[in-house]
Amino acid sequence: MSSLRITEIFYSLQGESNTVGIPTVFIRLTGCPLRCVYCDTAYAFTGGKKIAIDAIIAQAGQYGSKYITVTGGEPLAQPSCLELMTKLLDKGYIVSLETSGALDVSAVDPRVIKVVDFKTPSSGELGRNLYQNVDYLTAQDQVKFVIGNDEDYQWSKAMIDDYGLSGRCDILFSPVMGQQNPTELAEKILLDRLPVRFQLQLHKLLWDDAQGK
Repeated sequence: MSSLRITEIFYSLQGESNTVGIPTVFIRLTGCPLRCVYCDTAYAFTGGKKIAIDAIIAQAGQYGSKYITVTGGEPLAQPSCLELMTKLLDKGYIVSLETSGALDVSAVDPRVIKVVDFKTPSSGELGRNLYQNVDYLTAQDQVKFVIGNDEDYQWSKAMIDDYGLSGRCDILFSPVMGQQNPTELAEKILLDRLPVRFQLQLHKLLWDDAQGK
């Protein structure tokens, strides 16, 4: 039976994406090949516990939410993540995947809502982006840019234009907490009339908690 290394399974309000504020079950997989300088989930890089996929689904189902987010770490670093998401979908859950732009998303079940976090220059992982992932984005998906400074902002603007992202999917701009002033970012978005959704991490505002619980 397939299993995955899991850091935690918890129930909270969705802190980001276009379902922000909705009660959601989070399945956080262990491990990530990236080391973004602003990462707030480094505790998920190692450790965790191997759990059979059916047991993961049973535990997630105890909370009674139809929304499930598979996150990390980097979930796609564990190939059996694909099987987990398809089984969740087959049970009627609305499943979203939080993934970097660095791993191939072509094999992800097309019913999964992909939230692809392309890495901006200040992340330190710009060179890891796999830009062909754009080809697999649909109208239900979202691209996230975490903005730490003006270089990140300008780079993200160029990405929107170069890849025609506004015609493909939702676009999210999120400031790095404690680094990019959120008001300044909001004002830039308005000034440039960008077709994006500005977002703050709701869980950090409510609980001052990077984990979202």
